[in-house]
Order: sequence, then C-alpha cells, then structure tokens
Amino acid sequence: MSKLDFSQRNVGIDVLRALTMLLMIFVNDFWTVNDVPHWMHHAKGNEDFLGLADVVFPCFLFVVGMSIPFAIERRFSKGFPEISTMQHVLERTFALLIMGVFIVNTEYGISSEVGMSMSVFRILMIAAFLMIWNVYPRTDKPIRYVYTALKVVGMLILIYLAFIFRDAKDGIFQARWWGILGTIGWTYLVCASIYLFVRDKIPHIFFIWLAFVLLCMVKSSQLIPRESVINTFLGILYIGSGSKVAFTMGGILFSLIIVKYSHVVTRKKVLFIVAVVAVLLLAAAVSNHFWMISKGRGTPPYVFYCSAIAIGTYGLIQWAVSKGKESWFNIIKPAGTATLTCYLVPYVLYSISRLLGIALPDWIKEGGMGLVKCACFAFLCIGITALLERFKIKLKV
Repeated sequence: MSKLDFSQRNVGIDVLRALTMLLMIFVNDFWTVNDVPHWMHHAKGNEDFLGLADVVFPCFLFVVGMSIPFAIERRFSKGFPEISTMQHVLERTFALLIMGVFIVNTEYGISSEVGMSMSVFRILMIAAFLMIWNVYPRTDKPIRYVYTALKVVGMLILIYLAFIFRDAKDGIFQARWWGILGTIGWTYLVCASIYLFVRDKIPHIFFIWLAFVLLCMVKSSQLIPRESVINTFLGILYIGSGSKVAFTMGGILFSLIIVKYSHVVTRKKVLFIVAVVAVLLLAAAVSNHFWMISKGRGTPPYVFYCSAIAIGTYGLIQWAVSKGKESWFNIIKPAGTATLTCYLVPYVLYSISRLLGIALPDWIKEGGMGLVKCACFAFLCIGITALLERFKIKLKV
C-alpha cells in the first residue's frame, strides 16, 4: 500500500493537460495559415532554438507522468492486483499504438485504387476508434450487447481499412513509425512499468529520472554506436535519446513530491516550485554550452528547459486554483477530461472540410488573423469535445 494519499483529484493536472492539448491543436493547425512567427514554429534540424511548438509535446509527456501515480494508486486502493494493473497498462499501450499506426499511415497519402478518399478513410477510422474505445456505461441491461456489437463492428472496420489501404506510392499498411499517440503509448508503457515496480519511493524515482537524463547526455554526445546492442534495445522500447521517458519520469517524480508535501503551507510550495524551476533553467543554460537545444535529438538543454516550463506552468495554474479561480479554466476543461477525443476531433473537421470543399478566404489565413483562426479552431475542437461528452461519446484507453 502506498504511504502517500492519492485519493484527492489534482485539478492542476487536469488543467495543465487541457492547456497543453489546446496548444497542441493550435500549433498543429499552423499548416493551414501563412506568416506564423518563427518563435511559434518547431526549430529546424540544426537550429539551436526552442519554439512554442517544440514545448507542447514534452509538456504533455510530463503531464502523462504526473497522472501515472494517481491512476495506478487508485486502482490499488480499489483492490485491483498488480497483474490486473499491468494488464491495464498493456491494453492502454496497445490501443495507443494501434491508433498511432493508423494515423501515421494516412499521412502518406492514399492511392486511388483504395476506392475512397483520404477524408472518408479517416472518418471511418476515427468512427471505429470511437466504437472500440468509447467509455460505455456499465450496465446489466440488454443494451450492453449493443455496446459489445459496436466494439466488434469497430474492430472489423479497422481490419478492413488496414487490408484495403494503399498509400500514394502503392505501399501497404505498415508500422512506418508510431506517431504521436504511439510515442505516448511506448513512453507510458516504460514509465508505468517502472512505477509498478518502484511505487512511491521518491529517491528511487529520482535516480531513475537522472539515469534517463544521463542517457540524453550520452546519446547527444554520440557515445553509443548506432549499431550497438544497447542502441538496438533502446530502439525496441522506442526510448531513443531518453528524452521522452525523462519527461514522463520527471512528471512522476514531481507528482510524488507534491502529494507527499501537500500539507505544506502555500508559501513554501511556491518557493519549492520556484527553486525547482530555477535549478532546471540553470541546468539548461549550463548544458547549452555543451549541447544545442534540439527536440529531434532530445538534448539535455531541451529536456531541462521544457521540464522547467511544465513545472512553472503547473505552479501558476495551481496558484490560480488555490485562489478560487478554477472557473477560469472551465472553457478548456473538456480537453483535460476527454483529451484523446479532443486530439482526434481536428482530423474529422479537416476531413469534413475537404469533402464539402470548404475554403477560407486568403485574408483569414495571413499573419495575425491566421493565428486568430488557429486559436478559434482549437477552441472549436474543445467545444465539439464537450458536446460529444454530453452524448456519452468519450474515448478513454
């Protein structure tokens, strides 16, 4: 049994997750507009720079880590054994990998031989996701058979889509890479498995986080040969440079600390968060003398800067919540409670737009007006997510 109390829901985590998803949809929509400021874009391959778009995904991985102790400890408090919890982790990972692979394949275009457009393919694909992984009400009534039938139909649709798929170069359906969702899945599997083994032992978690940070340093220095057994093993687990796991393990570590010291007065909590952010920023500045800031390479300064931003943002959110300002975040709340649904909504909207031939005037897609358009699109996706929740449509894996 955990020595820490995870019974209270941490609103700050939900809000940080919602804010991160809002920004993810916002920056992912930049492809539809022109003249986006450089500081908002992803940094280029050899550019020593951290753009807004580079920060979003690391912050999301950090939030995934913050959520892991709460999710696992609550399962244990309900009497679920470790084997059942590990099975749950594997099921979530499998679902994210499947969705990730399907989305990635559609990014390579679609052959005319498939017999349907990319838009129709994606709409059917996401409809299948919803059928399989929707949060259906628990009931003993006959309606449960309908829920089971929907899941089976969803599986059959995915099998059919995978079978008929041919990309623009006539390539078959395959695991080209795992995509954003698949990357989250692999990272979640590694970190949740580690947590199941270590549980709430903060010193152990700290040294594991430190080990992945050191891996970032070693990989960024190219000290591990590409053809080595170690590199092959890291590739199998999709750990890569170690940066993704470092973000999520950092989230786990930070979550354990704030739960352990939840009884401490607000002033001390603020001082702690400020101190942690300051240390991470200092580490980022120092390490930047040895490595460039690079998302693609997962360098140490990239890890330190993004972790500092995630913790600092959480601190500001938690301060606002403690001051009774939780209602400020109600408008984005669905993105934090139905995050996966929210992530998939843009794919449906883009597909519908193409099918209907909707084209915005050029002046809406230029400069500052283009950014306003991207922001409105992000809030529209959150609004649709809220509407879907009302109709009991919500993805959860």
